Amino acid sequence: MKRYGDLFRHIFSEENLYFAYLDARRGKRKKAPCFEFEKNLGGNLAVLFHEIHQGNYKPRPYFKFKVYEPKERVIHAPAFRDIVVQHAIYRVVYDVFNRTFIDKSFACRRGYGTHRASNYTQWALRQHDPDEYTLKLDIRKFFYSIDRDILRCQIERKIKENRLVDIMLLFASMAEPVGIPIGNLLSQIYALIYLNSMDHFVKRVLKIKHYVRYVDDFILVGLTRPQCLEYRQIIIEWLDDNLHLALSKSTIQKVKKGLNFVGYRTWQNKRFIRKYSLYKFRRAVRADKKDVIVSLFGHAKNTQSIPYMNHILKGAL
Repeated sequence: MKRYGDLFRHIFSEENLYFAYLDARRGKRKKAPCFEFEKNLGGNLAVLFHEIHQGNYKPRPYFKFKVYEPKERVIHAPAFRDIVVQHAIYRVVYDVFNRTFIDKSFACRRGYGTHRASNYTQWALRQHDPDEYTLKLDIRKFFYSIDRDILRCQIERKIKENRLVDIMLLFASMAEPVGIPIGNLLSQIYALIYLNSMDHFVKRVLKIKHYVRYVDDFILVGLTRPQCLEYRQIIIEWLDDNLHLALSKSTIQKVKKGLNFVGYRTWQNKRFIRKYSLYKFRRAVRADKKDVIVSLFGHAKNTQSIPYMNHILKGAL
């Protein structure tokens, strides 16, 4: 496996820090933290540059808050200057790791996403007899269960420079003995890195032809029921032994019953957005929240939910 060196100098060059600032400010220029950073842009970038190269850079404390959709989670929002540092790292290391990921891992990758994951899932269902089975698995408290020592070893397999790895792992640090913060840009790629070995195990060792993963939800398609039971136990043991993770839940059902995955209810010949999304759409129509309405129409693209949504919209006019 190729390991990369001499990345630190490139990532934390004055030029790359400036381009990282441009990435970080996207969609945030009207927000106070971005405005304050921009007021002394040159000076703030210079301070970051010197702190990093002198070895005394440390992220500032997070602003923490809770969200409740789709489930309760604690979000760690970094200071704007730390968002800039994360973008500087992300601009370079993304391609280093992305080329190692399988093409059926769809989350947090350029050109991927929920639409593409859903399209592949429906295509995979269509390749199998309706009476064959699917095995859908979900990892329990994934981000809060990531072993940071294992994550460091995974990163070091691709990156040689300890001082770069040290800075990268600053954004994985938490008070708890395991877990990484939800809210950091780099947490997205850490999640991809952490489960990448499982993807390759499922594809190369178990030799599952039709497999799809989105963050901590993953599906094996086209099995017999005994295979579902066997592979579920094998994956449970492999996750425990290699990544110190456990499953939250699992679902075994026939292909003809479809799948609830990445925000869609999908069958071989039809697809709908989830009922909760339709509830949010009705609520947005009543409140005349145009941005939410447009967003949910985009989410429902190429599904059989569109006629119903049009009916709701026309009824409100």
